[in-house]
Parts: sequence; structure tokens; C-alpha cells
Amino acid sequence: MNISHIHWLGHASFLIEDAGALVYIDPWKLQPGAPQANLILITHAHYDHCSPDDVKIIRKPETIVVGTQDTLEKVGGRGIVVTPGVQIDAGRWKLETLPAYNLGRKYHPKENGWVGYIVTLSSGQRIYHTGDTDAIPEIVRAKADVVMLPCGGTYTMSGIEAGQVARSLNASVVIPMHWGDIVGSRGDAEAVRRAFEGTVILEPERIPKTPQHP
Repeated sequence: MNISHIHWLGHASFLIEDAGALVYIDPWKLQPGAPQANLILITHAHYDHCSPDDVKIIRKPETIVVGTQDTLEKVGGRGIVVTPGVQIDAGRWKLETLPAYNLGRKYHPKENGWVGYIVTLSSGQRIYHTGDTDAIPEIVRAKADVVMLPCGGTYTMSGIEAGQVARSLNASVVIPMHWGDIVGSRGDAEAVRRAFEGTVILEPERIPKTPQHP
């Protein structure tokens, strides 16, 4: 499966190219002059996922911003408010939200209503960014071609747990995230690869930090 249009920006931040448009998920630590966004998706209000300064770098007047109520209040301006378990159209994109929360830990309470997103691209490819979550039951019901799973432990599921989740999904590609910054190491990401027999992408050159075109 071609994933050259998916760019890992570090931590849990991604840039996805879609037929000349750019979709960001949880933009953080962007470089000045980063390509402008057509769509920005924010999973929850923690600073390493919901960064008003980074949103300002890539937001233009027509940019669509989607997030939970608390994230949109934080970044300001107009946006589309979502809650877990909804399906909406955001411009030309179809979005589905799933819950994202911890089991037995306080960092991401279920009652906060934070989310992960399934984005359907113009090609029909479905990309699922789970947000910060543990191995919750709702994840295994997701239908997606590419799944971005946190693996750093402490605040989210571990690499071993992420690998177990990956096995339960019918995805073609799994991309470990939420490692290499704040918490999580390459070893955690490698644990996903060991636990999942499908395609796991770790190499930075496979998911470059700079898109091929603006």
C-alpha cells in the first residue's frame, strides 16, 4: 500500500496529502513556514496535541478546524465541534470519531469526551488516528486501512498493547506514534512491530517530515 502521502511530524503529529490538499492531525512543533492546511483535526486539549501557536502557523481563513469543544475554545476562531461516535462531512472529507480514553488512569478520562478520527481520503483510503488512548474496546470496531497507534506507555497504551490492538484490526499498515518525545522510545515502537505480523512503519525516511509539495 502506498503511504508516501502520510508524513509523520514527530510525537502524534501527522500531515496527510490528499489530491492537492493538506490535512494535519494534532500539529505540534511545526517549523515556521510549514505548508498551509486545508483541514486540521485535533484529538484533545493537552498541549502536545492542541497547540494554538502551531495552529496559527498553518491556519488560513478557509481552513476547516475540527475538534472537541475544549480544543476549539483553546485555539480560538470558528470550527466544527465533535464528540465521540459521530460521522460528519468536513469540506470534502468524511470523518468518523471514536472515543479515546484511559482505563484505570487519570490522564485521559472517558468523561472528557476526547476523540480519535477516521478520515476518508479522496482515494477512498481510510486513515485512523486513535488519539491518546489505552486499548479500549471501541478501537477494535474501527475499519481503516492505515492505523496510527500510540505506543509510549505512561499516558497511553504501551508498545506491546499497541501490537495486540494492531492484531485485532484488519488494517494494512500500522504506524506507531506518541514515542520519541516526552515519553516512549524506538524500542516501544519496535515492540509493535514484534507483536503485529502486518506492515509496521517506523523508518523516518518512509514518513518524511517534509511533504513532497506544498
